[in-house]
Amino acid sequence: MTGWLAVAGLGPGDEAMVTPEVRAALAEATDVIGYFPYVARVAPRAGLTLHGSDNRVEIDRADHALRLASEGAKVVIVSSGDPGVFAMASALFEALEKQPALYDLDIRILPGITAMLAAAAHAGAPLGHDFCAINLSDNLKPWELVEHRLRLAAQADFAMGFYNPRSASRPHQFARALEILREECGPDRLITFARAVSTPEERIQTVTLRDATPEMADMRTVVLVGNSATRRVGRFVYTPRSA
Repeated sequence: MTGWLAVAGLGPGDEAMVTPEVRAALAEATDVIGYFPYVARVAPRAGLTLHGSDNRVEIDRADHALRLASEGAKVVIVSSGDPGVFAMASALFEALEKQPALYDLDIRILPGITAMLAAAAHAGAPLGHDFCAINLSDNLKPWELVEHRLRLAAQADFAMGFYNPRSASRPHQFARALEILREECGPDRLITFARAVSTPEERIQTVTLRDATPEMADMRTVVLVGNSATRRVGRFVYTPRSA
């Protein structure tokens, strides 16, 4: 098999945050595959075919990429942020697991800057000590599991980063998440809403859990919750390195 397959993270939005490694792979690629908005971030050029597809077809997308690469194409699957964080790298290996004949295919995972880490940097250093990331969507896991993990993370005093906090199809779930956080963390814990990080529409807002409302978040928002030691310093929020 002469083709190769890379799964690349395009970062949170600003083109300056795309790594040189990812740029090099895109420059060499014959095919780019991904969710429509992510593929749209790749500039068309001669010799490159762009394959945009809808959301929630990750396995079909991975199978398509594996087939093209096995036929000799140089394929890049694009994700936003980092491809290993709630993105396409895991979906690719899920598809590959069912195709042992392709185990020797040249496959590379190219890391990117996550929305969570970009948001934390723009807010200050709210993830400066132990932290965890939780996807609040229940598309691939039951909401009961989301609640369980959220409650345990809060009890363990982790700082937390939340992806996919609130969508039009499940607006009530983030309200429940805030209730759990208030129960476990108290009303004075700092929570940061970082919307459209690194784009012209970026908005960073830090409030206490007492003042947080579900409407502060949408699907373009990363939510960061501090631990019990997280505090403000001027316009920034940070979590001390020691416990």
